[in-house]
Amino acid sequence: MATGIGIVVIGRNEGPRLERCLTSLAGAADKVVYVDSGSTDDSVQMAQRLGVEVLELNLAIPFTAARARNEGFVCLQRLLPLMRYVQFVDGDCEVAAGWLPKAQAFLDAQPKVAVVCGRRRERFPQRSVYNLLCDLEWDTPIGEAKACGGDALMRADAFAAASGFRPDLIAGEEPELCVRLRAAGWKVWRLDDEMTLHDAAMTRFGQWWQRSLRAGHAFAEGAFLHGAESEQHWLRESRRAWIWGLCIPLTIVIVSALLGWSGLLLLLIYPLQVVRLARRGERSTRENWLQAFFLVLGKFPEMVGQVKFLLNKYGAGKSALIEYK
Repeated sequence: MATGIGIVVIGRNEGPRLERCLTSLAGAADKVVYVDSGSTDDSVQMAQRLGVEVLELNLAIPFTAARARNEGFVCLQRLLPLMRYVQFVDGDCEVAAGWLPKAQAFLDAQPKVAVVCGRRRERFPQRSVYNLLCDLEWDTPIGEAKACGGDALMRADAFAAASGFRPDLIAGEEPELCVRLRAAGWKVWRLDDEMTLHDAAMTRFGQWWQRSLRAGHAFAEGAFLHGAESEQHWLRESRRAWIWGLCIPLTIVIVSALLGWSGLLLLLIYPLQVVRLARRGERSTRENWLQAFFLVLGKFPEMVGQVKFLLNKYGAGKSALIEYK
């Protein structure tokens, strides 16, 4: 039965994760396009064996996930002219059974909603603290939302009218698109339904640091593009990164230089902030403390990401992907 749904899956060297992803989509939509960004494993061949349309990106043009999704959408438009909805999925995610019919029914009943997403869960939160942090991050409030993540069902006409994702963004392209969609009068919604299982595969501190650095870069670019508008997109997140990641440490250094070792007592502001955030948590004691600790620690790589954006924007730097896998 025709659903009017097309699916764009993006990935590179995802291996078994991609196979799980594509298998979970079998028979769920009218057409699935897998956009590959230079895999050196058998991702392309495996997708073809599963009967999926494969689009291999021209890597002579700088790659971003935003560009990959856009090109996948254009391919779907050609293959599926009557497409009404497009589901974007990252290749390291498995789509939950029943998600697409529920999401489609919601959009059918809510003509003012352009984007609907559901619950994204981490597949192996017990394997590392970093996977657990991702799982906690995915647990966001349901109802009307400001943004979605990389997995979401969108109205094809709304996506096309907004000219899709900004292809030059190396991170944070989904919230940026949602800012423009909401400015055009559309709504974004999150349902309390299982949508995807994500496999972050983060087992090392360095991976977490890179991911946090990328978030800081996204905050900076988002604030640059839309921070001056009424909702001040990611302006607060950017300011927090500068305050906690640079301003407070510099203040401590200056005070210590003037007053001696007693100035280092100001470092207590960091554990006090951890305590404050942990006490506000609504999960288990362990999860609250872990999340609070890494939220505070994360301000340092986020600040580095902010600096990286400024160097790329105003200096001799060049935007490049910030990858953690």
